Amino acid sequence: MPLTTPTLSRRGVLSGAASLGAASAVLAAGPATSPAAAQTPAAGPAPVPAGDVISRAIPRSGEVLPAVGLGTFLTFDVVPGQKRGHLIEVVRRFRAAGGRVIDTSPLYGSGEITVGAALASIEGTDDVFVTNKIWSTGEYLADDSHARRSLDQSLGRLWREKIDVMQCHSLVNVDVVVPLMKAWKKEGRVRFVGASHHENAYQSVLAGWIGRGGLDFVQVNYSIANRAASVLKEAAAKGCGVLINMPFEKARLFKLVEGRPLPDFAADIGAKSWAAFFLKFVLGHPAVTCALPSTSNPDHLVENMEALRGPLPDEAMRARMIGHMESLPGFAELMSTPWYPGKRYPGLIARAQAELRARA
Repeated sequence: MPLTTPTLSRRGVLSGAASLGAASAVLAAGPATSPAAAQTPAAGPAPVPAGDVISRAIPRSGEVLPAVGLGTFLTFDVVPGQKRGHLIEVVRRFRAAGGRVIDTSPLYGSGEITVGAALASIEGTDDVFVTNKIWSTGEYLADDSHARRSLDQSLGRLWREKIDVMQCHSLVNVDVVVPLMKAWKKEGRVRFVGASHHENAYQSVLAGWIGRGGLDFVQVNYSIANRAASVLKEAAAKGCGVLINMPFEKARLFKLVEGRPLPDFAADIGAKSWAAFFLKFVLGHPAVTCALPSTSNPDHLVENMEALRGPLPDEAMRARMIGHMESLPGFAELMSTPWYPGKRYPGLIARAQAELRARA
């Protein structure tokens, strides 16, 4: 399939937690800009026309998906009454650029509600491929009442009759939830069954579930800075789809390269921004079905979608990309630095965390 590479401006990289505690401190500090200012996107790169995009087939069905999707953790969480026009614009530009996969969760504050509002207000979103999550225990072992309420709530918030991929969020109650999701799949409430995590220590657990043959998808962390991807080999061997979270390492990669030019060889893979550079590295792994970068900035969304066009790096190029990053001061320590340097997301999650700290 022929590919074209759009002309995009270099991303204005982020300026100013490896643990939940560190993330809490970042979230609670308040917004870097006012919500009112954030709702109206500044003039920036025009949306990339859909055209031909880098796509991957779902191993279990053969359905083809664009290889860059949209994550919503923190970025789509806003408190009631806060402006969210900029987030609807993110979704509009995502669709205009050929994007289709949107990932969310009931744990992402008002993320599901924001996604649902955007999809309901934008024409041509019926084919959006929604990946969602379930975090549920129940009143007793194998009680599904909490899970059923969560699924019904998610469907209502997202204005959907069916979820494309339902994932056991962070492997919570996985022994009960995976069989339950299989029942939902049989009953036609979800299309595919998956499980997710964002820490290296749990990749072996995800690989074990793939080995049992119970999962259609896994969602896992992987980036040019964190290449501990043991689960990807098992997914490729068993025909399991792979969704990638944290391809930018919670904005830490952008902080590392702030003010630095792209290496000259980035042109060989059509990367005109650091966002495309980092995403193309991830997509260069053949086991990856779709990467899920998150953003609340419409212009950054356009630059993320640049990675959908042009060539992908082969193994020699990927090694060269790693070598360049390893030459940068601070790269070796990046994974121990706080999430979202200089960023603030004052949504329901941040508010609840601040209230809990005050009570404690």
